[in-house]
Amino acid sequence: MPAPRRDLLRWQFELTWSLFEYHLDRLEPAHLHWEAAGHSWAVRRDADGRWTPDWAETEPDPIPVPTVAWLTWHIGWWWSVATDHLQGRPPRERTEIHWPGDGPAAIAWLRELRAEWLTVLDRLSDADLDAVAPFPWPHDPQHTIGHMLGWVNAELMKNAAEIGQLRLLHEAQTP
Repeated sequence: MPAPRRDLLRWQFELTWSLFEYHLDRLEPAHLHWEAAGHSWAVRRDADGRWTPDWAETEPDPIPVPTVAWLTWHIGWWWSVATDHLQGRPPRERTEIHWPGDGPAAIAWLRELRAEWLTVLDRLSDADLDAVAPFPWPHDPQHTIGHMLGWVNAELMKNAAEIGQLRLLHEAQTP
């Protein structure tokens, strides 16, 4: 049986992803860790060599300007947790989502998350879309899985635009 709402959300996701691919295909290693401002969030190697994102439990004011590396980690974090919920897996904590590293590894990770997301998305029916969403609004019966899919699309669109803008600014400032 067709799921027209799911199909519309999938179409919107694919449109957003195609715009994101434009920037993913053009990302260079120099783009990833470039800090566009003095007050930035990045991913940094810890004592064990693992990439760790800057983070604050309460959003700082002013909000730090993220690096492309931080944004790719951020996408991986929220997307992994959203997928965990839809797969019926225990959702991972933020600190359990590890950025895989520079350039091709980060891009491959995002493309793998996309493939997993589409597999999960294609299994959903309209009835599934009406179930209460466990994420990112826990305990709010007004938000459904359909809302969660719309949120994923919007969050991806926002993060893709941020990555694209940072890449363009870096290019404009680099001789």
